[in-house]
Amino acid sequence: MPASDSGFSALRADWLALCRRASEGVMQALDRHPLTADRATQTGRGEGGDMTLVIDREAEDAVFAELEALGKPLTAVSEERGAVAIHGGGPVTVVIDPIDGSLNAKRHVPFYCVSIAVAGGPTMADVGFGFVRDLGSGEEWWAARGEGAHCDGERLPALDPAARLEMLGIESAHPSLVAAAAPLLAETGASRLRALGSIALTMCAVAGGRLDGMVSLRSARSVDAAAAQLIVREAGGCVAFPDVGPDRLSAALDIAMRSRVVAGASEKILDGLLARVVAPAGG
Repeated sequence: MPASDSGFSALRADWLALCRRASEGVMQALDRHPLTADRATQTGRGEGGDMTLVIDREAEDAVFAELEALGKPLTAVSEERGAVAIHGGGPVTVVIDPIDGSLNAKRHVPFYCVSIAVAGGPTMADVGFGFVRDLGSGEEWWAARGEGAHCDGERLPALDPAARLEMLGIESAHPSLVAAAAPLLAETGASRLRALGSIALTMCAVAGGRLDGMVSLRSARSVDAAAAQLIVREAGGCVAFPDVGPDRLSAALDIAMRSRVVAGASEKILDGLLARVVAPAGG
């Protein structure tokens, strides 16, 4: 067992049950704001840098309520509050995006989620449990290190290492970024592109074999990808954070981390995306 797992193992908790309770609280927060105009209300700028919507804030409160009820010392890293020491702080880090895909949630486009990762150390490689719940469909994705990835209670079959890049998801799909990247995306050989609006859920689609790869066109934050990157890897896929160095999983879990994120159903697909899309864009 890696040394970074020591704190994670010492804090015994049913993380899946906790995440399920937290996701129910997030759903209740959304139900309190059924209208787009209500969901669009801003409450200030979060620690992650984006403007915080009222649904982001109340969803985050629901997750923190569950973490505080656990009664154990841990450190939470969340998009809105940043780093928070709970019960004095501790070696376990819980990384939270209360609503990944807030624009979709605001506009009632049914592709947004709550994302929660639990780690025994400071990097993506140290994540030992990841949970993503699609708040539009209710679909639930989770993975524990060494135990495979699951969707709605069923273990996902291993991804095909010989899969070709047919369907490619792109995130952070601002029109100017898409226009700039268009020649590079064409060189990937993908048959179709999909821009769905949630990094975490798009990565889960890679884990489930629905997409063959995913690339974000601008830097993501730790909260966007911490849970889903473990789900992809436990399904047999590959993930890289190329803007933090050659070690693919050395990206920090703190709120300051910024890197594009790339996922592939196989090493071949990931390497192709890194070579054709990421490396040219990075100079």
